[in-house]
Amino acid sequence: MNLLKTGFVWCLCLGILLELSFGATIRHYFDVEYMIKKPDCLEHVVMGINGQFPGPTITAQVGDTLAIALTNKLFTEGTVIHWHGIRQIDTPWADGTAAISQCAINPGETFHYRFKVDRPGTYFYHGHYGMQRAAGLYGSLIVNLPENEREPFRYDGEFNLLLSDWWHTSSHEQEVGLSSAPSRWIGEPQSLLINGRGQFNCSLAAKFVNTTLPQCNFKGDEECAPQILHVEPKKTYRIRIASTTSLASLNLAISNHKLIVVEADGNYVHPFSVDDIDIYSGETYSVLLTTDQDPNKNYWLSIGVRGGEPNTSQALTILNYKTISASVFPTSPPPVTPLWSDFERSKAFTKQIISKMGTPQPPKISHQKILLLSTQNLIGNVEKWAINNVSLTLPVTPYLGSFKFKLNNTFDRKPPPRTYPMDYDIFKNPVNPNTTTGNGVYVFQLNEVVDVILQNANQLNGNGSQIHPWHLHGHDFWVLGYGEGKFKPGVDENKFNLTRAPLRNTAVIFPYGWTALRFKADNPGVWAFHCHIEPHLHSGMGVIFAEGVDNIGTIPAQALTCGATARYAYNGH
Repeated sequence: MNLLKTGFVWCLCLGILLELSFGATIRHYFDVEYMIKKPDCLEHVVMGINGQFPGPTITAQVGDTLAIALTNKLFTEGTVIHWHGIRQIDTPWADGTAAISQCAINPGETFHYRFKVDRPGTYFYHGHYGMQRAAGLYGSLIVNLPENEREPFRYDGEFNLLLSDWWHTSSHEQEVGLSSAPSRWIGEPQSLLINGRGQFNCSLAAKFVNTTLPQCNFKGDEECAPQILHVEPKKTYRIRIASTTSLASLNLAISNHKLIVVEADGNYVHPFSVDDIDIYSGETYSVLLTTDQDPNKNYWLSIGVRGGEPNTSQALTILNYKTISASVFPTSPPPVTPLWSDFERSKAFTKQIISKMGTPQPPKISHQKILLLSTQNLIGNVEKWAINNVSLTLPVTPYLGSFKFKLNNTFDRKPPPRTYPMDYDIFKNPVNPNTTTGNGVYVFQLNEVVDVILQNANQLNGNGSQIHPWHLHGHDFWVLGYGEGKFKPGVDENKFNLTRAPLRNTAVIFPYGWTALRFKADNPGVWAFHCHIEPHLHSGMGVIFAEGVDNIGTIPAQALTCGATARYAYNGH
């Protein structure tokens, strides 16, 4: 009997040790479906999960495995979900990119994502098929440190803010417009949303600002009422912020309060204090806020458009000191969003982001360098975005399966251009406005160090150059630097930051400028690298990286049930 008891205790202890060592398995069951909601106080069809918009927040600890069974209940279209910022080490098939890492999940089918979260941080998930992110398919993903570990900063509580933009035209209508001849641009969003809530036909601050909108009154219908941040005086709070916008670059500010930036894209950064932060689509941050203001007042939290001339009202909510009622309005107007075209201000904020001491630094040299020129072009009368004059179109057969099973005729095996003509004038409209489509791949050997220079240029017509936030799947990269004008090979490398380069998964290129990135191709798989602005990606603004393809492990059959890989998947390869 004693032996049985001893054995039971030993097994129990072993189970606890194994869970501590390898993490728990956290299961979610997601039904993706359309539903009728009021995201900005007007009824619209939105894409949500389990009846929720935004989708459920996923919370895990470092080392946990997420097992998510996703059922497509859309009836007429496929879907996938990308786990933004999760590197998918050993699970490239779970990245959630249609035609790249997997086949789209057909209506009525269930796909089983399973992957490990290996780093703490603020992340999110979103649709990566068509323009389903613009339809509302997104949610938050928070990875905490194990309970026995502490963050390198102290705080008393935390809030999570998922920022998005919202149109009254459906994502389908937007897609059709972009693909029409001539193309129809989607225009500015009608509303900005904080955790899926905004106000289109009324204003929270009508009493304080010059507006024709009435004061909001949510009595009897609180679906679009803002989620108020309730705080206690003399405390420090962590605010996690993620931008899943389809288009808008944003600015966040809280009246009378400083924000200390401590995390960017799941990586610790050297803390610095600001009055407000710019956040581009695909970026995430953590900021610390200390409630050191008059506790007998409430304060505005504002979100406004940056980087493009706004035609969209601020999104607002209230920072409520619990010493007074949350129904008491602030006594002053909301913070004024900085002028949309003040790019010098944006650059100043971005350049303050450097790595926290102790962060791994980039290798001193790279093995390959790719210069990627972003231009706006035409195919017939359809406006496209192109990289080195190639506009990305995805193949029918997922790249991951093509490389795994060595299929030669499923995509263009000719590598895309690694640079662009050095006499190209980035300050003028394209001399040749036409482009071509392609689906070639940049292939790297395992563990090669790769430099990518993102080069911005003038738009197709008129004068102007747009901001583009670029997101890399499967990796973090080091941001080596930003520059004005055209990148000068052999010269501008001397400006690279090789000592405190921040690790990110999303980086912006400013108008008429360049951004230099370095990453290590150490994650076997096929990975998208693209502008995170949804209509730009839809119009071809992206490239595909493949690395260590001979080291790709087992791929579940259900990931490859389409195109030329279907017979291989079902044959058990």
